[in-house]
Amino acid sequence: MAVISFKCPNCDGELIFDPSTQKYKCEYCNSLFSQAELDAMQPATESEKEAQQTDDLQRTQQTDDSQRMQQRDSQGTQQGTGGYESEEAVSYTCPSCGAEIMTDQTTAATFCYYCHNPVVLGKRLSGKYLPNRVIPFEITKEAAQKGFLDYVGKKKFVPKAFFNKKQIESITGVYFPYWLYDVELEGNMDGSARNIRVWRAGDIEYTETKHYSVRREGDITLRNLTENALQKANVRLASGVMPYRFESMKEFHMGYLSGFLAERRDIEQKAVQGKMQQEMRESAEKLMRETITGYNSVSVNNTFFRPKRENWSYVLLPVWTITYKGRNGKIYYYSMNGQTGKVCGELPVDRAKLALTSVITALIVLAAGLLGGYFVW
Repeated sequence: MAVISFKCPNCDGELIFDPSTQKYKCEYCNSLFSQAELDAMQPATESEKEAQQTDDLQRTQQTDDSQRMQQRDSQGTQQGTGGYESEEAVSYTCPSCGAEIMTDQTTAATFCYYCHNPVVLGKRLSGKYLPNRVIPFEITKEAAQKGFLDYVGKKKFVPKAFFNKKQIESITGVYFPYWLYDVELEGNMDGSARNIRVWRAGDIEYTETKHYSVRREGDITLRNLTENALQKANVRLASGVMPYRFESMKEFHMGYLSGFLAERRDIEQKAVQGKMQQEMRESAEKLMRETITGYNSVSVNNTFFRPKRENWSYVLLPVWTITYKGRNGKIYYYSMNGQTGKVCGELPVDRAKLALTSVITALIVLAAGLLGGYFVW
């Protein structure tokens, strides 16, 4: 498995992407480098070598895919919606310490379990799996940990084990894959509207109802309709931290992944195309409906929308996340948008603490009732 690591030009230590400075940081000598600075310092021969390596990876992608398909066929491996492959362990060699590490099929960036250095699995994101754009992390791990403590601290019945030191330190920055859909469309809408006026004259109440036919037509542009592109992702985890500020997206570069985990997509465009186009029609209808004003009620009779231009992008979006296995075996999670800080989660409840609180509350209410009755009598 081909791997990529980013080395400090000053001390040859590992470089990681630093969200607070939006630069690459060496944790050994504390040097900071922008992407432009690293490109300028990279010798031409190294650039050519990296370009050749990328070409080699892309040429072998089709062969590897074919071999995996043959292997799955021979083993009777089943495929699910969107071309999801059942998990298969893949090994790589850490460029820092030489250890052999196992990952699953969709992992694209990780850490060596032995020397803890960040490693990007370049081959996983080559060829057709190369992302178009990325939103880099803007929230540091320290800020994410503080946000987690603030969030959990407001929940009275969360087990202490969920926010102990070890659990807090396990918070992980992950780039999740998504499909983005931009579309320009033309359409029209026909509907019925009513205006109702009620008034009284003496003892008589009058009601006047006027009926109207309404029509709207025009062009609509929709940007950044988003859909998860990873089968194993918790859907609520992936969607609960939306939205992102998509105007901050950058062209993809492998260096953004250094120091974080990253997942490669295993849901293809054709698997989500129908759902995204349905969302497109619903959004377009809502926008066109909102232009009809001045009536008491409006009913839409029929609509027609036709895409004129469409653009699909494969992007990676940042999420800080913690998972926790409860005593009942259920997996709970907490996640934070790595750009905006929006959080969501499904937290466990300490039943013993909840029961004790309920008993104490009941005793207090009972005691208050008895004392109240004593003084009344």
